[in-house]
Amino acid sequence: MTTYVEVAINLPQITDTYHYHLPEDLEEGVQPGSFVIVPFGSQRVQGVVLSFVHKPEVAETKPVEDIIDEKPVLTPMQMALAQWMADETLSALGTCIHLMLPPGLSQRTDTLISLKDDVEIDEPSLSSLEKRIINLLKERGPLRGRQIDAKIRHIEWRGTLRKLARDGILTTRGILPEPRVRPKMIRKVKLAIDPDQIEEWQGQLSRVGRVDDRRIGVLRLLAKQTGLLEPSGIYSQTGANASDLKILEEANLIEILDVQVWRDPLEDATYIPTTAPKLTKHQSLAWDKIKKGLASPQKGHKAPVFLLHGVTGSGKTELYLQAVEKALAAGKRVIVLVPEISLTPQTVKRFLSRFPGKVGVVHSKLSEGERYDTWRRVRRGEIPVIIGPRSALFMPQEDLGLIVMDECDDESYDQQDRPPFYRGVKTALAYARLSGAVAVLGSATPRVTQFFQAKSGGWTYIELPRRILAHRETIANVAKQLGIKLQVAVGEADTADLGLPKVDIVDMREELKAGNRSIFSRALFTGLEKVLETNQQAILFLNRRGSATYVFCRDCGYVIKCPRDDKPLTYHQSLKALICHSCGYQRKMPETCPQCGSKHIRQLGTGTEKVEQKIQAAFPGARTLRWDAETTRMKGAHERILTDFSNHQADILIGTQMLAKGLDLPLVTLVGVVLAEVGLNLPDYRATERTFQLLTQVAGRAGRSPLGGKAIFQTYDPNNYVIQAAAGHDFNRFYEQELAYRRDLGYPPFKQLVRLEYRHYSPDVAQGAAEEMANNLKGWIDALGLRTEIIGPAPCFFSKAYGQYRWQIVLRGLDPRRILRDRQFPDWVIEVDPSSLL
Repeated sequence: MTTYVEVAINLPQITDTYHYHLPEDLEEGVQPGSFVIVPFGSQRVQGVVLSFVHKPEVAETKPVEDIIDEKPVLTPMQMALAQWMADETLSALGTCIHLMLPPGLSQRTDTLISLKDDVEIDEPSLSSLEKRIINLLKERGPLRGRQIDAKIRHIEWRGTLRKLARDGILTTRGILPEPRVRPKMIRKVKLAIDPDQIEEWQGQLSRVGRVDDRRIGVLRLLAKQTGLLEPSGIYSQTGANASDLKILEEANLIEILDVQVWRDPLEDATYIPTTAPKLTKHQSLAWDKIKKGLASPQKGHKAPVFLLHGVTGSGKTELYLQAVEKALAAGKRVIVLVPEISLTPQTVKRFLSRFPGKVGVVHSKLSEGERYDTWRRVRRGEIPVIIGPRSALFMPQEDLGLIVMDECDDESYDQQDRPPFYRGVKTALAYARLSGAVAVLGSATPRVTQFFQAKSGGWTYIELPRRILAHRETIANVAKQLGIKLQVAVGEADTADLGLPKVDIVDMREELKAGNRSIFSRALFTGLEKVLETNQQAILFLNRRGSATYVFCRDCGYVIKCPRDDKPLTYHQSLKALICHSCGYQRKMPETCPQCGSKHIRQLGTGTEKVEQKIQAAFPGARTLRWDAETTRMKGAHERILTDFSNHQADILIGTQMLAKGLDLPLVTLVGVVLAEVGLNLPDYRATERTFQLLTQVAGRAGRSPLGGKAIFQTYDPNNYVIQAAAGHDFNRFYEQELAYRRDLGYPPFKQLVRLEYRHYSPDVAQGAAEEMANNLKGWIDALGLRTEIIGPAPCFFSKAYGQYRWQIVLRGLDPRRILRDRQFPDWVIEVDPSSLL
């Protein structure tokens, strides 16, 4: 009897599933979750088996050709989550499944592109991009799509390719590349005889002239080992070489084996084992609630969700650790999510110190081999606790009992650069419901929608309103050495309230009136002097990179912009270049204005590089570190910078958003925000929320120990309610005002948004497509009788990206997804609950 299976195709835009039959030789090996190769049209593609099918939908089915991995690549819960994501985000099921496939093993079908033989090409009628593609194929012959990607960067060339294929100039054919990553194998050596026989074999080898001291040394070294040795270790200890090992192997005295080894990014991690500290009063009350939820988790909508709303330094991490310990004791597994790669090293060390040998890490800065091996070890059940940014959510962690999401307000949990455009918190909670796992969300500044959900009773709300004393011994020793008087006594009880740092708002308009044209206010300058005098540390925060915000002509006002994105280029002193931070475009600093020819080209604004230069000029003895996208490109850079600063190898840390959250640096007693209102007036309903969160979080880096501390907000808008609320650490004041604003305007949590974006190289085509879509949407809304608003069509705030013009339409209503269901929009980007409307 023929066995049929339902397969989800691993291709973008393929929303349907398809039925295939299993050849006899694959019937035993294939099961739900298996990763297989199947024919699809003229292509061979990868797919995941979803289920067995009693009766196929088509009369003649094609066969499954091969199975890629002997074990299922997806767990049942992962397959259920992928189905949920496809429905929630209006995405193709295959695109959602692709998130869960191991790196390197998963290969989307590529396209082989070839010029047709003997075809006449009317070159004058071709566009410049068409000519570029044709010339590339003439020079190098048939190419895969990924090879063209490498040659034609940051340009969407596939539409042009389809036109050339329609015109009969070239052909395309689907191909399936080999996996990029395989298990790592290394050579190892072991003794093949009893150690007591070494002397006997020495005599036999001597008689045939095949023995010397090196070879006997190899045998004696192996006799002392309980495990296997690598050849390199044998060579270094005995002076032997590959030829010696070959002779010993031929004599059947040793065995040379290919042994699989794990590529473990934590193999050399250093940590000090710790035990759980005594909880404070507020921590204990919070833990009682979480512990009760862990004792009785349930699948479905009753699975417990906790919002742990704790001020910076209130001890949220300790509650995460205790929750993990409780889950592990119950035989369950855990996923711990952090928003930024920069926070991963610090978080991993804390968890390793409590759960040595049970922690794994995954993030994009690891090699493909390290990520692949971590995925395999998780699937084998060897790593019960996995830590990482949003991609860690999709590891095959069976028997899941707990999902922890630190800094749950952070936008980096939301995938915004490619489909599927999913929201991290909603996806994590869906996974928890499906798995029957407890979800613990932590934040000092939860999103308005999250706080509303908790206060409305959908989640359990837990508050940690006070900071706790930390780093007692470390700070006591430093204070004694430096003669510093602590603001809070180290010996005080665990329940002592450390207090949030005082925040001073400095009106930079008054600084200008007083004749201070520096980027540092007098208060900030004095604060930095005191920090350096007392051998403490400071953080300077600026939500910008580079040396200058933009470069312009003083005579005609022309701003130097990116030709692809139409955004101002930023000048970087270290590179002597202008750079676009959206697409990476670079050019030299012009000597004259491209528009009027004037030589009066000026750099305006302040970036992290310039702040560092100003600090070094004002305080020549100060040791500085810069932490931004430019200084963290290399693997391990985040950990190196954090370690250097934690070890007091620098006095002042200058950085961007990545240093605003999660960092626990006891010697930091001053935080300076160079320009507090950056981003406040962007045309996006979440601009005020983002600014409040950022200011509150970065201020919280100060005063996290008995040394105390303060923050200084420099601003040209000192009376803005967002800045005032952040300076007062007053979340409720901000929330009430922001919630009223959203209720009046019909924004989340009161209504849902869906954003549709169209891009094209022609501004007229982009506008026309957007207007046509708006008309279609209006007709569909009327036909369904829905009360859904259409905002737009209009150009996006950032109107150009990668050379394409951007237009958008926003749907606002109680369930605007209904309008789009069961419809295909291959040329549109669709985001449900968009994180940004820019």
